[in-house]
Amino acid sequence: MAVLPLLTIPRRITLFSIIFLALSALAKAEQYSVLSYGAKPDGKTDSTKAFVAAWSRACSSTKPATIYVPQGRFYLGQVRFQGPCKNHAILLRIDGTLVAPSDYKVIGNAKNWLIFENVNGVTVSGGTLDGQGAGLWSCKDSGKGSCPRGAKDWNRVTTVYRLAPAPLIYGLKMWLVDLAMESVKTTTFTGTQNGLRIKSWGRPSNGFARDILFQHAVMNNVQNPILIDQNYCPGEKNCPGQDSGVKISGVSYQDIHGSSATEVAVKFDCSKKYPCTGIKLQDVKLTYKNQPAEASCSNTGGVASGLVQPTSCL
Repeated sequence: MAVLPLLTIPRRITLFSIIFLALSALAKAEQYSVLSYGAKPDGKTDSTKAFVAAWSRACSSTKPATIYVPQGRFYLGQVRFQGPCKNHAILLRIDGTLVAPSDYKVIGNAKNWLIFENVNGVTVSGGTLDGQGAGLWSCKDSGKGSCPRGAKDWNRVTTVYRLAPAPLIYGLKMWLVDLAMESVKTTTFTGTQNGLRIKSWGRPSNGFARDILFQHAVMNNVQNPILIDQNYCPGEKNCPGQDSGVKISGVSYQDIHGSSATEVAVKFDCSKKYPCTGIKLQDVKLTYKNQPAEASCSNTGGVASGLVQPTSCL
Protein backbone atom coordinates (compact mmCIF):
# COMPACT_ATOMS: atom_id res chain seq x y z
CA MET A 1 0.00 0.00 0.00
CA ALA A 2 1.27 3.47 -0.83
CA VAL A 3 2.42 5.60 2.10
CA LEU A 4 0.21 8.64 2.46
CA PRO A 5 1.76 12.01 3.35
CA LEU A 6 0.87 13.03 6.89
CA LEU A 7 -0.71 16.29 5.74
CA THR A 8 -3.43 14.44 3.82
CA ILE A 9 -4.85 12.90 7.00
CA PRO A 10 -7.70 14.96 8.50
CA ARG A 11 -7.39 16.28 12.06
CA ARG A 12 -10.33 14.17 13.22
CA ILE A 13 -9.55 10.61 12.16
CA THR A 14 -12.45 8.15 11.93
CA LEU A 15 -12.59 4.52 10.79
CA PHE A 16 -14.41 5.68 7.65
CA SER A 17 -11.73 8.23 6.79
CA ILE A 18 -8.96 5.65 7.25
CA ILE A 19 -10.74 3.17 4.97
CA PHE A 20 -11.46 5.91 2.43
CA LEU A 21 -7.81 7.00 2.34
CA ALA A 22 -6.61 3.42 2.00
CA LEU A 23 -9.01 2.68 -0.87
CA SER A 24 -8.06 5.93 -2.58
CA ALA A 25 -4.40 4.95 -2.49
CA LEU A 26 -5.12 1.51 -3.91
CA ALA A 27 -7.32 2.98 -6.61
CA LYS A 28 -4.38 4.98 -7.94
CA ALA A 29 -2.37 1.82 -8.64
CA GLU A 30 -2.30 0.57 -12.22
CA GLN A 31 -3.76 -2.95 -12.60
CA TYR A 32 -2.37 -5.48 -15.09
CA SER A 33 -3.99 -8.93 -15.23
CA VAL A 34 -1.91 -11.57 -16.97
CA LEU A 35 -5.16 -12.81 -18.58
CA SER A 36 -5.30 -9.56 -20.56
CA TYR A 37 -1.99 -10.46 -22.18
CA GLY A 38 -2.93 -13.99 -23.20
CA ALA A 39 -2.15 -16.12 -20.14
CA LYS A 40 -4.26 -19.27 -19.77
CA PRO A 41 -5.01 -20.84 -16.35
CA ASP A 42 -5.08 -24.40 -17.71
CA GLY A 43 -1.62 -25.53 -16.59
CA LYS A 44 -0.67 -26.43 -20.18
CA THR A 45 -0.60 -23.30 -22.32
CA ASP A 46 2.73 -21.48 -22.19
CA SER A 47 2.00 -18.16 -20.47
CA THR A 48 5.60 -16.93 -20.37
CA LYS A 49 5.13 -14.12 -22.93
CA ALA A 50 1.97 -12.93 -21.17
CA PHE A 51 3.78 -12.59 -17.83
CA VAL A 52 6.68 -10.75 -19.45
CA ALA A 53 4.27 -8.39 -21.23
CA ALA A 54 2.41 -7.59 -17.98
CA TRP A 55 5.72 -7.02 -16.21
CA SER A 56 6.93 -4.68 -18.98
CA ARG A 57 3.83 -2.51 -18.60
CA ALA A 58 4.16 -2.37 -14.80
CA CYS A 59 7.90 -1.73 -14.98
CA SER A 60 7.50 1.19 -17.40
CA SER A 61 4.65 2.79 -15.41
CA THR A 62 5.42 5.79 -13.23
CA LYS A 63 2.54 4.88 -10.87
CA PRO A 64 2.34 2.03 -8.34
CA ALA A 65 1.32 -1.09 -10.25
CA THR A 66 -0.21 -4.49 -9.53
CA ILE A 67 0.34 -7.52 -11.74
CA TYR A 68 -2.55 -9.86 -11.01
CA VAL A 69 -2.44 -13.65 -11.43
CA PRO A 70 -5.95 -15.09 -10.80
CA GLN A 71 -6.80 -18.60 -9.64
CA GLY A 72 -5.73 -21.46 -11.87
CA ARG A 73 -2.49 -23.08 -12.95
CA PHE A 74 -0.17 -21.05 -15.19
CA TYR A 75 2.55 -22.89 -17.07
CA LEU A 76 5.75 -20.86 -17.31
CA GLY A 77 9.12 -21.38 -18.90
CA GLN A 78 12.00 -19.20 -17.78
CA VAL A 79 10.70 -15.73 -16.89
CA ARG A 80 12.91 -12.68 -16.39
CA PHE A 81 11.31 -9.89 -14.40
CA GLN A 82 13.97 -7.44 -15.45
CA GLY A 83 14.76 -3.86 -14.50
CA PRO A 84 15.70 -1.19 -13.90
CA CYS A 85 12.12 0.08 -13.75
CA LYS A 86 10.61 3.55 -13.62
CA ASN A 87 8.31 2.12 -10.97
CA HIS A 88 9.57 1.29 -7.47
CA ALA A 89 6.23 -0.01 -6.16
CA ILE A 90 5.26 -3.17 -8.05
CA LEU A 91 3.04 -5.83 -6.47
CA LEU A 92 2.93 -9.28 -8.06
CA ARG A 93 -0.28 -10.68 -6.58
CA ILE A 94 -0.69 -14.42 -7.14
CA ASP A 95 -3.99 -16.11 -6.33
CA GLY A 96 -3.19 -19.16 -8.45
CA THR A 97 -0.25 -21.52 -9.04
CA LEU A 98 2.85 -20.95 -11.16
CA VAL A 99 3.88 -24.23 -12.80
CA ALA A 100 7.38 -25.05 -14.07
CA PRO A 101 7.88 -27.48 -17.01
CA SER A 102 7.61 -31.09 -15.85
CA ASP A 103 10.27 -32.02 -18.41
CA TYR A 104 13.46 -30.71 -16.81
CA LYS A 105 15.16 -30.64 -20.23
CA VAL A 106 12.95 -27.70 -21.26
CA ILE A 107 14.97 -25.35 -19.09
CA GLY A 108 17.98 -27.64 -18.82
CA ASN A 109 21.08 -25.98 -17.46
CA ALA A 110 19.60 -22.48 -17.42
CA LYS A 111 19.91 -22.65 -13.58
CA ASN A 112 17.00 -20.21 -13.15
CA TRP A 113 13.26 -20.43 -13.53
CA LEU A 114 11.87 -17.12 -12.24
CA ILE A 115 14.39 -14.29 -12.09
CA PHE A 116 14.00 -10.79 -10.61
CA GLU A 117 16.94 -8.75 -11.87
CA ASN A 118 17.95 -5.15 -11.14
CA VAL A 119 14.65 -4.28 -9.48
CA ASN A 120 13.72 -2.17 -6.47
CA GLY A 121 10.53 -2.20 -4.40
CA VAL A 122 8.94 -5.46 -5.61
CA THR A 123 6.40 -7.33 -3.49
CA VAL A 124 5.37 -10.91 -4.30
CA SER A 125 2.19 -11.88 -2.48
CA GLY A 126 0.23 -15.13 -2.25
CA GLY A 127 0.04 -18.16 -4.49
CA THR A 128 1.90 -21.43 -4.93
CA LEU A 129 5.08 -22.22 -6.88
CA ASP A 130 5.10 -25.72 -8.32
CA GLY A 131 8.65 -26.51 -9.46
CA GLN A 132 7.68 -30.01 -10.73
CA GLY A 133 11.15 -31.23 -9.93
CA ALA A 134 10.34 -34.91 -9.35
CA GLY A 135 11.77 -35.94 -12.73
CA LEU A 136 15.01 -34.05 -12.20
CA TRP A 137 15.55 -35.49 -8.73
CA SER A 138 14.83 -38.99 -10.04
CA CYS A 139 17.53 -38.44 -12.63
CA LYS A 140 20.00 -37.21 -10.01
CA ASP A 141 19.18 -40.06 -7.62
CA SER A 142 19.79 -42.59 -10.39
CA GLY A 143 23.48 -41.63 -10.50
CA LYS A 144 23.52 -41.23 -14.28
CA GLY A 145 25.70 -38.14 -14.05
CA SER A 146 24.21 -36.60 -17.18
CA CYS A 147 21.42 -34.67 -15.48
CA PRO A 148 21.23 -30.87 -15.81
CA ARG A 149 21.70 -28.86 -12.64
CA GLY A 150 18.09 -27.74 -12.76
CA ALA A 151 16.30 -24.46 -12.47
CA LYS A 152 13.88 -24.71 -9.58
CA ASP A 153 14.49 -21.50 -7.72
CA TRP A 154 13.82 -17.78 -7.40
CA ASN A 155 17.03 -15.84 -7.43
CA ARG A 156 19.12 -12.85 -8.42
CA VAL A 157 16.85 -10.41 -6.69
CA THR A 158 18.29 -7.01 -5.86
CA THR A 159 17.46 -4.37 -3.28
CA VAL A 160 13.93 -5.04 -1.97
CA TYR A 161 11.95 -8.27 -2.08
CA ARG A 162 8.97 -9.37 -0.03
CA LEU A 163 7.23 -12.73 -0.22
CA ALA A 164 3.96 -13.49 1.55
CA PRO A 165 2.21 -15.97 1.91
CA ALA A 166 3.29 -18.66 -0.61
CA PRO A 167 3.54 -22.45 -0.11
CA LEU A 168 6.67 -23.39 -2.04
CA ILE A 169 7.26 -26.75 -3.67
CA TYR A 170 11.03 -26.46 -3.97
CA GLY A 171 12.09 -23.95 -1.37
CA LEU A 172 13.55 -20.49 -1.49
CA LYS A 173 17.14 -20.21 -2.66
CA MET A 174 19.02 -16.93 -2.70
CA TRP A 175 22.22 -16.32 -4.59
CA LEU A 176 24.10 -13.42 -3.11
CA VAL A 177 25.39 -10.87 -5.61
CA ASP A 178 25.25 -7.35 -4.10
CA LEU A 179 21.94 -8.39 -2.51
CA ALA A 180 20.11 -6.42 0.17
CA MET A 181 16.81 -8.19 0.77
CA GLU A 182 14.14 -6.87 3.08
CA SER A 183 11.81 -9.68 4.14
CA VAL A 184 10.33 -13.07 3.40
CA LYS A 185 7.11 -13.61 5.31
CA THR A 186 4.38 -16.19 5.91
CA THR A 187 5.67 -19.02 3.74
CA THR A 188 5.13 -22.79 3.91
CA PHE A 189 7.75 -25.29 2.71
CA THR A 190 6.65 -28.90 2.18
CA GLY A 191 9.08 -31.71 1.40
CA THR A 192 11.67 -29.32 -0.03
CA GLN A 193 15.42 -29.73 -0.07
CA ASN A 194 15.88 -26.26 1.40
CA GLY A 195 13.74 -23.86 3.37
CA LEU A 196 15.31 -20.49 4.18
CA ARG A 197 18.68 -20.76 2.46
CA ILE A 198 21.30 -18.13 1.77
CA LYS A 199 24.37 -19.25 -0.13
CA SER A 200 27.43 -17.70 -1.71
CA TRP A 201 30.42 -19.02 -3.61
CA GLY A 202 33.51 -19.79 -1.56
CA ARG A 203 35.63 -17.29 -3.46
CA PRO A 204 36.45 -13.53 -3.51
CA SER A 205 33.58 -11.11 -4.00
CA ASN A 206 32.47 -7.56 -3.19
CA GLY A 207 28.88 -8.59 -2.52
CA PHE A 208 26.83 -8.24 0.66
CA ALA A 209 23.54 -9.29 2.22
CA ARG A 210 22.21 -7.36 5.16
CA ASP A 211 19.07 -6.48 7.14
CA ILE A 212 17.07 -9.53 6.05
CA LEU A 213 13.96 -10.75 7.86
CA PHE A 214 12.56 -14.29 7.63
CA GLN A 215 9.24 -14.39 9.47
CA HIS A 216 6.27 -16.75 10.04
CA ALA A 217 7.56 -19.76 8.09
CA VAL A 218 6.32 -23.35 8.43
CA MET A 219 8.56 -26.32 7.59
CA ASN A 220 7.07 -29.71 6.73
CA ASN A 221 9.81 -32.38 6.52
CA VAL A 222 12.39 -30.01 4.98
CA GLN A 223 15.99 -31.22 4.63
CA ASN A 224 17.61 -27.85 5.44
CA PRO A 225 15.02 -25.62 7.17
CA ILE A 226 17.47 -22.80 8.04
CA LEU A 227 20.79 -22.62 6.20
CA ILE A 228 23.52 -20.09 5.47
CA ASP A 229 26.24 -21.57 3.28
CA GLN A 230 29.16 -19.33 2.37
CA ASN A 231 31.35 -22.21 1.26
CA TYR A 232 29.29 -23.24 -1.74
CA CYS A 233 31.57 -24.92 -4.29
CA PRO A 234 29.77 -27.42 -6.56
CA GLY A 235 32.04 -30.11 -7.88
CA GLU A 236 34.90 -28.61 -5.86
CA LYS A 237 35.97 -26.64 -8.94
CA ASN A 238 37.38 -23.09 -9.12
CA CYS A 239 36.80 -22.42 -5.43
CA PRO A 240 38.20 -25.09 -3.06
CA GLY A 241 39.93 -23.60 -0.04
CA GLN A 242 38.90 -20.01 -0.80
CA ASP A 243 36.93 -17.69 1.48
CA SER A 244 33.68 -16.09 0.42
CA GLY A 245 33.95 -12.31 0.11
CA VAL A 246 30.20 -11.80 0.61
CA LYS A 247 29.46 -9.98 3.86
CA ILE A 248 26.33 -11.25 5.62
CA SER A 249 24.89 -9.28 8.53
CA GLY A 250 21.62 -8.53 10.28
CA VAL A 251 19.71 -11.68 9.31
CA SER A 252 16.67 -12.34 11.55
CA TYR A 253 14.58 -15.50 11.84
CA GLN A 254 11.27 -14.99 13.66
CA ASP A 255 8.50 -17.51 14.28
CA ILE A 256 9.91 -20.45 12.31
CA HIS A 257 8.21 -23.75 13.14
CA GLY A 258 7.88 -27.30 11.87
CA SER A 259 9.86 -30.43 11.11
CA SER A 260 13.26 -31.17 9.62
CA ALA A 261 14.05 -34.20 7.47
CA THR A 262 17.63 -34.15 8.81
CA GLU A 263 19.05 -34.03 12.31
CA VAL A 264 20.69 -30.61 11.83
CA ALA A 265 17.82 -28.19 11.21
CA VAL A 266 19.76 -24.93 11.70
CA LYS A 267 23.17 -24.58 10.05
CA PHE A 268 25.26 -21.43 9.72
CA ASP A 269 28.44 -22.22 7.76
CA CYS A 270 30.00 -18.81 7.27
CA SER A 271 33.21 -17.41 5.81
CA LYS A 272 36.41 -17.30 7.88
CA LYS A 273 37.42 -14.01 6.28
CA TYR A 274 33.98 -12.37 6.63
CA PRO A 275 32.05 -14.12 9.44
CA CYS A 276 28.27 -13.74 9.59
CA THR A 277 27.31 -11.10 12.16
CA GLY A 278 24.09 -9.94 13.77
CA ILE A 279 22.24 -13.25 13.25
CA LYS A 280 19.05 -13.32 15.33
CA LEU A 281 16.86 -16.29 16.24
CA GLN A 282 13.51 -15.60 17.91
CA ASP A 283 10.73 -18.12 18.59
CA VAL A 284 12.14 -20.92 16.47
CA LYS A 285 10.92 -24.49 17.03
CA LEU A 286 12.12 -27.22 14.69
CA THR A 287 11.95 -30.96 15.36
CA TYR A 288 13.51 -34.07 13.85
CA LYS A 289 11.49 -37.30 14.13
CA ASN A 290 9.35 -35.65 16.81
CA GLN A 291 12.45 -34.84 18.87
CA PRO A 292 14.38 -31.57 19.20
CA ALA A 293 16.63 -31.05 16.17
CA GLU A 294 20.26 -29.85 16.30
CA ALA A 295 22.05 -26.65 15.32
CA SER A 296 25.53 -26.05 13.90
CA CYS A 297 27.46 -22.76 13.75
CA SER A 298 30.77 -21.88 12.12
CA ASN A 299 32.17 -18.34 12.05
CA THR A 300 28.82 -16.94 13.13
CA GLY A 301 27.86 -14.33 15.73
CA GLY A 302 24.43 -13.38 16.97
CA VAL A 303 21.78 -13.74 19.66
CA ALA A 304 18.74 -15.90 20.43
CA SER A 305 15.58 -14.91 22.28
CA GLY A 306 12.25 -16.45 23.21
CA LEU A 307 11.79 -20.18 22.71
CA VAL A 308 14.57 -21.43 20.42
CA GLN A 309 14.71 -25.10 19.48
CA PRO A 310 17.17 -26.54 18.59
CA THR A 311 19.31 -24.95 21.30
CA SER A 312 21.08 -21.97 19.79
CA CYS A 313 24.74 -22.35 18.83
CA LEU A 314 25.25 -18.60 18.38
